[in-house]
Amino acid sequence: MPLEELRTLLARHVRPDWTTAIDGVLVSKVDRSDPPTPSMSGMVLAVIAQGAKRLALGDRIYEYGPGQFLVASVDLPVTGQFTRADPDHPALGFGLTLEPSAVAELLLKAGPGDTPRTGAGAPSGIAVSDAPPALLDAVVRLLRLLDEPRDRAALAPLVKREILWRLITGEQGATVRQLGLADSSLSHVSRAVRWIRENYAQPFRVEDVARMSGMSPSAFYRNFQAVTAMSPIQFQKQIRLQEARLLLATHPGDVTGVGQRVGYDDPSQFSREYRRRFGAPPSRDAARLRDAVRAPAGVLP
Repeated sequence: MPLEELRTLLARHVRPDWTTAIDGVLVSKVDRSDPPTPSMSGMVLAVIAQGAKRLALGDRIYEYGPGQFLVASVDLPVTGQFTRADPDHPALGFGLTLEPSAVAELLLKAGPGDTPRTGAGAPSGIAVSDAPPALLDAVVRLLRLLDEPRDRAALAPLVKREILWRLITGEQGATVRQLGLADSSLSHVSRAVRWIRENYAQPFRVEDVARMSGMSPSAFYRNFQAVTAMSPIQFQKQIRLQEARLLLATHPGDVTGVGQRVGYDDPSQFSREYRRRFGAPPSRDAARLRDAVRAPAGVLP
């Protein structure tokens, strides 16, 4: 069975930092269920071979377990929690970074009618499905190359292209295909997401970001909400608070300074919104962060 071999390969090749000898391929192993933890999703395919995870994006909840995959087409602020992971049965997962240029190349080479038509509007930035046998088979063959150094350089790019093709033509193909379309709704939203992430401490007008993204304000707001499950202002707040948490891990005694660095002029507002997001005021959470060693909370495994 593909899942059995997939578990064996993942357990054999896992490293502490989850990287592998194949560029863009990640292998994860987590042996405990931690409390929900925020992070960024990355643009990635994640396949679970053992264990389960729950992921929250805005008010949307995604759950995926053995034999299922998740795709994230935009780097989004998410909160993740392993719901089934312990030392006897750790969560095991495969990850592949999704490159828009690779998706675009495949779409250019596809013949007429080879890919389903992409519907109007932007799809959600995250989607979950059962992994079809052809996709699992390709993932297993890619991981086998970790045991075959001589063949790896020549064959790994081919198998990665096959995996992408299976995604492009599969159930969640609309989400993946828009990664490679320069003028898709998703590409416009992605441009705005990148701008907000790079300028999260600055106030902005939604109309200005919409114009920069190449969309009308009404279309921008509608598509941004569809992709991220948040309004642009809510998205900015999520990024501010996550950045604040990272800063507090290294500057636990400077709560006011950290709040100002991420864009909060009012310390009480910063403390209030931080507590609402993370369940504890900044100073107490910072102390907890100093001692906590958590597994990454993005979409993997």
